Amino acid sequence: MPLPPQSESSTCLVTGASSGIGVEIARELAKRGRGVTLVARRKDRLTELASELTERHGVRAETVGCDLSSPAARKRMMQTVNDRGLDVEVLVNNAGFGSAGRFQSLDADAELRMVRTNVEAVVDLCSSYVPDMVERGQGAVLNVASVAAYQPVPRQSTYAATKAFVLSFTEGLHVDLKGTGVTATALCPGPTKTEFGETAGIREELFQIPGLVYTAEEMAVAGVNAMERGRRAVVPGATNLVGAVGGRLMPRALVLPLIDRFYPVGK
Repeated sequence: MPLPPQSESSTCLVTGASSGIGVEIARELAKRGRGVTLVARRKDRLTELASELTERHGVRAETVGCDLSSPAARKRMMQTVNDRGLDVEVLVNNAGFGSAGRFQSLDADAELRMVRTNVEAVVDLCSSYVPDMVERGQGAVLNVASVAAYQPVPRQSTYAATKAFVLSFTEGLHVDLKGTGVTATALCPGPTKTEFGETAGIREELFQIPGLVYTAEEMAVAGVNAMERGRRAVVPGATNLVGAVGGRLMPRALVLPLIDRFYPVGK
């Protein structure tokens, strides 16, 4: 199912659009002639990207600074989008972050903020925009999960759990939306060259393994293509797909000790 036709009032709202996969998804959508609304905390980066997209592709590029972990900030962001007369016909829930270390050693407030950003914000934005898409009879949602969604991950317990939620939620939503003209797709990247690892405290060696790490552009192109086709979920990259299948099929008693021993994350 193709994406809804572009109009003056339609926009693709992309969260976490200040770096990594979010930036590349915004670029990919703009290449296809679609207006975008860029959302993240770092407004200066959004402004720079918006100028680039308008100059290169002639699209309308809006920016809204927002801390998506805050319900009040999300409401203000959505009101700003509405006040600008924009209809969100494509929603990309990409904002998220992780952590690394034994759960008992991590900062509790940061873990809770992760849940609010990775989980609560996804449900909130879908609840706000999907009903309007259904009423219009067209629209698409792309929620960024992770290959970590396919099994628990020691030393990233909260992160993997949040992404498992995103994947499960999106797959259920995909079926709920059948016949409405609206689709929901989960993008499940594996290790990707972005700022994510540094922010989460993941050791650099993970991102230097040949054949394991992909670029943000590769993940973005795969995600947008899958969304255009109305797919339920996509795991781009052969090694990522093997990891996802193995994580889902292998007994927990076997896979968890292996991850704990060999995954170069935290201590």
